Amino acid sequence: MSKQDASGNAKGAGHWLAGEAGRTDPGSEAWSLMHWMMVTNRQLFFATAQEFDLAPQQTIALRILGGGPRKMSDLANALFCDNSNVTGIVDRLEERSLVRRESAEGDRRVKLLVLTEEGERVRVENTKRMAEPPPPIAALSEKDQRTLRDILKRAVDSAPDADAAETALSGKPAK
Repeated sequence: MSKQDASGNAKGAGHWLAGEAGRTDPGSEAWSLMHWMMVTNRQLFFATAQEFDLAPQQTIALRILGGGPRKMSDLANALFCDNSNVTGIVDRLEERSLVRRESAEGDRRVKLLVLTEEGERVRVENTKRMAEPPPPIAALSEKDQRTLRDILKRAVDSAPDADAAETALSGKPAK
């Protein structure tokens, strides 16, 4: 159900994306609600990054590097940014001894990014915090949480680019 602001305009999850576009089909409404949950809970992501004294991009880079060594260009692709931006992100992670650059076997010109022991520790602790569901999901019954998980898992597993996304985030070869 949409709420209204002081001027009578619709606001809230019911108006987000699907409602604004006049879409009432269940798929559009579900997608809109998932997006609403992410947007309204983004402060948890930023707060978690801040707990570890990381910028959001550094947090994501650590997650990606948890899959194993990556070339700078691969990290740039996974972060949807150019190589010069990744250099700054990696420089800051390297200054904190969370990442190191190593020459690739067979081509010393190629630099691989590798998590240090401390980088892996920070990545694991950060991941534990990020895996905590936001309060609206945590407040659902266990049965509802299981149903939500199972439905989203089926959707993710049926996505044509599911293997590509998993590979981009994990650094492991596609199945």
